[in-house]
Amino acid sequence: MAHVDLKDPDLYVGGMPYAELAALRAEGSVRWNPESDGAGFWAVLGFDDIVAVSRQADLFSSAHENGGHRIFNENEVGLTGAGESAIGIPFISRDPPTHTQYRKFVMPALSPARLDGIEARIAERVERLFAEVPLNEAIDILPLLTVPLPLLTLAELLGVPAETWHDLHRWTDAFVGEDDPDFRQSPEAMQAVLGEFMGFSAALFDERRANPGDDIASLLANTEIHGEPVPLGDFIGNLILALVGGNETTRNSINHSMIAFANNPDQWDRVRADPGLLPNAVKEMVRYASPVIHMRRTATRDTELAGQAIRKGDKVVVFYPSGNRDERIFADPDRFDVTRPIRQHLAFGAGTHVCVGSRLAEMQLRLAFATMARHVRRFEIAGEPSRVRSNFINGFKRLDVRLVT
Repeated sequence: MAHVDLKDPDLYVGGMPYAELAALRAEGSVRWNPESDGAGFWAVLGFDDIVAVSRQADLFSSAHENGGHRIFNENEVGLTGAGESAIGIPFISRDPPTHTQYRKFVMPALSPARLDGIEARIAERVERLFAEVPLNEAIDILPLLTVPLPLLTLAELLGVPAETWHDLHRWTDAFVGEDDPDFRQSPEAMQAVLGEFMGFSAALFDERRANPGDDIASLLANTEIHGEPVPLGDFIGNLILALVGGNETTRNSINHSMIAFANNPDQWDRVRADPGLLPNAVKEMVRYASPVIHMRRTATRDTELAGQAIRKGDKVVVFYPSGNRDERIFADPDRFDVTRPIRQHLAFGAGTHVCVGSRLAEMQLRLAFATMARHVRRFEIAGEPSRVRSNFINGFKRLDVRLVT
């Protein structure tokens, strides 16, 4: 399996290469992956080793100055891989204690009390969107349901007008789509997108500084780190983090789950018969989907992982879809089972950087499929889905489905 290059975005265009990942895990849960344009990296494929890396921020750093949280070196090519120096450092690219301080500022906006109030509005939003979805005919579900749902929720959490979701969609696709020609059509087009987003972000920053509220944008704009106000650049970086983290993961978990239910109609029958299964089922949906492919760390000192000698400065890249199909943790891991007891999965990360919005993502999945359980008898996939060319996001550009009543 030495020929498998886990960095190559073409490896993922036809679907997640689960068979190849399983074969690689069988050879060893930590393996060296050469790079044609770099020094190479350690690919971490086993569940326990991914958790070990994620829980040791002092040893495995995600700090910007060490390269950041992506396979490419963020400190050399920028957060979005577009070389934009005006974008600062998001807190996903910070180590504790700075990372921890940011989380303390953001968490109130995602607390159980805050989400309890938003659940009814998300449920209404799902019903409103679903009412416009044509049934019993092949339609691209992305623009009708799976794209607007999380973006409308984000617009509410940011305190911006609902119609802003169209712009948020274009911007976030461009931010994560560095390897997809549909999302990065040219350097000039990317600079135009960045210009739009910079203008939006600067205006939002000034407004929330002058008139702060309890929305996430206000919390990010008025954060003080080590006693100093957050600069505009870092606000922009954190806004990108909020948009990508809150949009791409939820959207693609819903998309993948529709495919999983189409391929496993008995599982959808179980949900329809007992919607009370959904709180557990959404954990299986997210495990099975694994919408984020990788996160990168950099070793801060010499160490050992799964018998491999890791040197200070080595890139260490964890692959969540592989860990979520680790047969040592999950029995029959390629089986989609809404009743599977799940203690922990890796789709939201683990350790210091575990996703702060995981509860919100699960809520949106639960409410979306609860609504569909009342109306949809089965899912049918109509044609080959169009997938994002990416080694970072396990996502779709088009998904034609038929919702059969």
